Amino acid sequence: MPRTARDVVFVDGVRTPFGKSGKGLYAETRADDMVVRVIRELMRRNPDLPPERIDEVAIAATTQIGDQGLTIGRTAAILAGLPRSVPGYAIDRMCAGALTAVTTSGAGIAFGAYDVVIAGGVEHMGRHPMGEGVDPNPRFLSEKLVDPTALVMGNTAENLHDRYPSITKERADAYAVRSQEKVAKAYADGKIQPDLVEVVVRSLEQGYGLATKDEPPRPGTTMESLAGLKTPFRAHGNVTPGNAAGLNDGATGAILAAEEVARELGLSARMRLVDFSFAGVEPEVMGVGPVPATEKLLARQGISMDEIGLIEINEAFAVQVLAFLEHFGIADDDARVNPWGGAIALGHPLASSGVRLMMQLARQFAERPDVRYGITTMCVGMGMGGTVLWENTNYEGGK
Repeated sequence: MPRTARDVVFVDGVRTPFGKSGKGLYAETRADDMVVRVIRELMRRNPDLPPERIDEVAIAATTQIGDQGLTIGRTAAILAGLPRSVPGYAIDRMCAGALTAVTTSGAGIAFGAYDVVIAGGVEHMGRHPMGEGVDPNPRFLSEKLVDPTALVMGNTAENLHDRYPSITKERADAYAVRSQEKVAKAYADGKIQPDLVEVVVRSLEQGYGLATKDEPPRPGTTMESLAGLKTPFRAHGNVTPGNAAGLNDGATGAILAAEEVARELGLSARMRLVDFSFAGVEPEVMGVGPVPATEKLLARQGISMDEIGLIEINEAFAVQVLAFLEHFGIADDDARVNPWGGAIALGHPLASSGVRLMMQLARQFAERPDVRYGITTMCVGMGMGGTVLWENTNYEGGK
């Protein structure tokens, strides 16, 4: 029986405030409990969605071990109180985990296998550092399949500086300062708070508390304060804790639906999934991954970067964003790029970050009916990039 692809829409998204790993907000909070909080908030905010209409729960985690293992999409769904009839699964594409949870389950909606899904991601880097428990095959190095630097993300960022000599440390620091400034302004203007869900946290020393805002931002960051930071990945290098995302904890989630089903249930349709693309690059310069992923997507759609009115790109490292901008001839301070700041300030809990990009893009679309298309894009460990093209359902004409 032939099938006709259906339009897929982003209905809603929420996330926990992001915390600093180690002794930060979530030091004594379980990863799966963060996902449960996100799922419950999604259901609370969308009372017209019958829980039994959810067809899948796809949750990503990079380090699938301990409290973020055990097929977390299914276990979190049960813990959140969804009907036992709702299945779930776990997914891993490192930093692009949540992004892949959205594209995979969204493709299922387009195909007709699902009507409504919940997709998101979690990373508790304080409990589970990246690479915990892994055993890389010795052939990677013995057969020189990759350079040893490919296995350390900070080293890959230094390699990217080598490939793009025009991207200096000063330029990377300047980008990082702007990210901090934009996040501070977005918070002051109340842009970020609507999609944060409060989380009860506990501490043996301080008792119970409430996480209500992101912990990583450093308002007041200046070029002078970044200039003296150490370069831990290379002596006299370019990558510092100031121009890279930190180690963070957090969870995100989104509701996706077939556009006709969203209309039937009275759910919002904040943006429409148009297309997505993934691409591989040399693992040693994984930060350049968004370039070929985006090139492939734009070529398939027959559009140019000039037609993209908003760009949400994950700021794993400033150099990675700047390499993307330089490739496409976009100015470092182009207003289309991360208008409310990015991961350098907000944090990057690996597998959860893709949905944060989408949440911010959806909010910006609502304010910009003149913008038709936007992308969410990110680099991925072991040499990949992923890009998703979205259409603004509020589009009223213009660029």
